Amino acid sequence: MEQFTRYMNSPIGWLKLQSTETDLTSVSFDSKKAENSAVQPTILEETESQLNEYFAGERKHFKLQLAPEGTEFQKKIWLLVEKVAFGKTSSYLEIAKQSGSEKNTRAVGLANGKNPIPIIIPCHRIIGSSGKLTGYAGGLERKRWLLNHELANTPCADRLF
Repeated sequence: MEQFTRYMNSPIGWLKLQSTETDLTSVSFDSKKAENSAVQPTILEETESQLNEYFAGERKHFKLQLAPEGTEFQKKIWLLVEKVAFGKTSSYLEIAKQSGSEKNTRAVGLANGKNPIPIIIPCHRIIGSSGKLTGYAGGLERKRWLLNHELANTPCADRLF
C-alpha cells in the first residue's frame, strides 16, 4: 500500500506525517523538513489542520481515520491510551489494570513506546505511578511541553511539570 508524507512545523519541532490514501499511519518527530509527497491525500491535510488546532489550544479531541501498525496487544494498549482525556494523565499501572493484568506494566510501557501516532494517540499522558515523567520517544522536554500545553488549556488546571 502506497505511503504519503507531509511535514509540518509545530511548537515542538518538525513533525513527519505519513498516511495511506485514507488513513493516518504515523506521526514522528524530525529534526528538519524534508520533501513532501507529490500527492497529498485529504487525510494528511486534515491531520495538519487538526494538529494546528490542538497546538493553538482549540482542539481537545482528534477525529481522524487511524491505522497504526502493531501487534494485537499494542493496538489494545493504544486504544486504552486514546481514552485518557485532554489535560489528564494516567499511569502505566492503571493502563495495565485496564488491559486485564496489573502485571503487564512493563509490557504497557513497551507498547506505549512503540506508538506510531504520538500526540493523536496521546502516549505523552501516560506517566509513572509516582507521578514522575518517564520515557517518551520524542524526549522528556516534548512530553513536558505537551502536558503543560494541555493543562494550560484546561479550565482551573495548574501547571504540574
